[in-house]
Parts: sequence; C-alpha cells; structure tokens
Amino acid sequence: MATANEHTLPQLPYAYNALEPTISAQIMEIHHSKHHQTYVNNLNAAEKAYASAVQNKDIRTQIATQQAIKFNGGGHINHSLFWKNLAPTSEGGGSLQEGNLKQAIDRDFGSFDKFRTKFNQTALGIQGSGWAWLGFKDGRLDVVAAKDQDPLTTHYPILGLDMWEHAFYLQHQNNKAAYVDTVWKVFNWKEAEKRFQDAQQKASL
Repeated sequence: MATANEHTLPQLPYAYNALEPTISAQIMEIHHSKHHQTYVNNLNAAEKAYASAVQNKDIRTQIATQQAIKFNGGGHINHSLFWKNLAPTSEGGGSLQEGNLKQAIDRDFGSFDKFRTKFNQTALGIQGSGWAWLGFKDGRLDVVAAKDQDPLTTHYPILGLDMWEHAFYLQHQNNKAAYVDTVWKVFNWKEAEKRFQDAQQKASL
C-alpha cells in the first residue's frame, strides 16, 4: 500500500476494452497496468533515494537520481494526462463540438483539417520515442513534440499523443501512420476543451 507521500497509478475513467476497435483492450491493459505502473514505481524509488541523499548531504547521489526523477516523473505526468485525453465514442470520443477550443484551432491553424495535418506530421516526425502535443502559450495554440518522457513545460498541455511503440505496436506493428490516423476517433475533446479553459484562466492571472 502506498504511503501518503507516494505517487499512485490513477484509475482509468473507462474499461480497458472501451476504446476498441481503435485501441485494443490488450494494449490498454499492458500500457496502463504495466508501463505506467513501472513509471510510478521507479519515480517513488528515485524520490526516496534523492530524499535520503539530501539528508546525508550526498551530492553525487542527488545529481545521479535527477535523471530518473525526470524520466519517470515525466512518464507519470504524461500518461496521467493521456488517459484523460481518450474517451469511448459512446461518450463523445472523436467529436469536437463548436466552442472556444474549436474557434481557437480555426484561428491559430486556419482550420481543423490543417491542425490535424500539422499534429500528425509532428507525431510522425518524432525520431525514436516521444509525445506530440497541442499546447497553449502566450494566448495561442501550437503543436509541439517532446522527446522520450519529457513533460511539456514550454506550453500548457491541452491534448497529447503517446508515440512510444508500446502505445501501438501490438496492434499496428511498425505502421505509426495507421495509429496516428485512427486515434482521432477516440480523442476526448470535452477534456481538451476543459484544459483549454484552464489554460486561459491561468494565463489571465
């Protein structure tokens, strides 16, 4: 059982098979219960090691554990957002309604189709592993990529896509384009709209 100061694996807001056939139940279960859980476990271990090093004034260990905290902490942050970025089609997944976010997408990209093209190109342009993000900064939306498990710190994250092979390989093998093209069917635009509103409010403070 986790202590009060430990990170824990968040529960999914839907069943493992809820995103089928777009994302298989097998992928969702392994991705969530194995990969994300590993990031959580390793983050807790790294933070304990760092705290002990601080207490013992062990600067070498403090420096050595920072990369593990960044990598596993980023994995925990990114995946916690990613699960919320997805929704079954029966609950509105894949459907962007008229609203502030759609208006901002049209304003900043020219149209939703142009935004989708840029997002897909960014995702497929990632070399190795990483994430594609729709982010908000300085009053505008933009599409940016982040390597490995680096969390998005330059922008407020609105919508993210995991481009690590574990997110799609069992279903699409090396066909990244098929994964990127089909995942739009389960993007949770209600959550994205909510995050966009939060980003605007924080920017106005």
